[in-house]
Amino acid sequence: MARITASVYTSHVPAIGAALDQGKSGEPYWQPVFAGYDFAKQWINDDKPDVVFLVYNDHATAFSLDLIPTFALGTGAEFKPADEGWGPRPVPTVVGHPELAAHIAQSVIQDDFDLTLVNKMDVDHGLTVPLSLMFGQPEAWPCRVIPFAVNVVQYPAPSGRRCFKIGQAIRKAVESFDADLKVQIWSTGGMSHQLQGARAGLINCEWDNRFLDRLIEDPAGLAQMPHIDYVREAGSEGIELVMWLIARGAMADVAGGPSPIVRQRFYHVPASNTAVGHLILENQA
Repeated sequence: MARITASVYTSHVPAIGAALDQGKSGEPYWQPVFAGYDFAKQWINDDKPDVVFLVYNDHATAFSLDLIPTFALGTGAEFKPADEGWGPRPVPTVVGHPELAAHIAQSVIQDDFDLTLVNKMDVDHGLTVPLSLMFGQPEAWPCRVIPFAVNVVQYPAPSGRRCFKIGQAIRKAVESFDADLKVQIWSTGGMSHQLQGARAGLINCEWDNRFLDRLIEDPAGLAQMPHIDYVREAGSEGIELVMWLIARGAMADVAGGPSPIVRQRFYHVPASNTAVGHLILENQA
C-alpha cells in the first residue's frame, strides 16, 4: 500500500530560482534564505520519497486567462520547465507518475471533486523552485513528481475549507493505491506578499507566524478562515496560502491518527518582496 509519510510547505519565490541559477546563493542577501533549507536537504536525502505530490499555482504559463481550472492534476509522463519570458530554468525535466496520478484522479473524482486532467503541460517556478530548494541542482530529480495546480490567481479561488477537504481525499486515494510507495505531499506559495497597488510590498510577519502555528495545531479551524482575511492580512497574493491546507488535510492526524512530528520550521524576511515560510511535518510510523 502506498502511504503519505510527510508534508512539506514552502514559498516558491521566482527570485529564489534566479539566485540559484545565477550562482548567487552564497551572497549576503540570499545566504540566510538558503541556510533555512539546509536541514531539509539532509532530511530528504536520508529518506527519499518515491513520489512527491506537489501542490502549486501556475503563473499564467500553462494556463492563460482563456482557461483557468480550479484544480488541475498532471497525469503525464513528464513535464518540462516552462519559459516564463526569459527562457526555461536550467533544471531537469520532471518525471511524472501516470499510474498513481490516474488512480488519484479516479478516487478523488469519485469522491465528488471535479479535477481537470492534464496530460501535457510545462511547469513554472511555482513547481521548480521548491524542488530546487529541497533537492539542490541535480542532473535529474531523485523522485517522480505529480503536479497539482490550483487556481489562486483569478478569483474565485477555492476556499481553504475546500482545499482541506481535497487533501483528505488525496490521502484516501494514495492509501488505496496497490503499490509500496513512499509519497510526500508538498504545498507551495505564499507567505504574505502583495505585488501591486497601494499596498505593494506588504509583509505581515506576525500574521504569517500565527498561520504556521494554526497550520500545525488547528488545521481544521484554520480551514474555516474566509478569503477576505487572507487578502486583508497577508496581501493580495497571500491567498496562495490556501494551498497549504491541501497538504495539511492529507496528514494522518486529520483522519484520527497521531499528531505529526514537526521536523523543521523556518521563516525569513525578505526574499525579493516576499516572506519565506517553510515547514516539514512527518507522520508518525
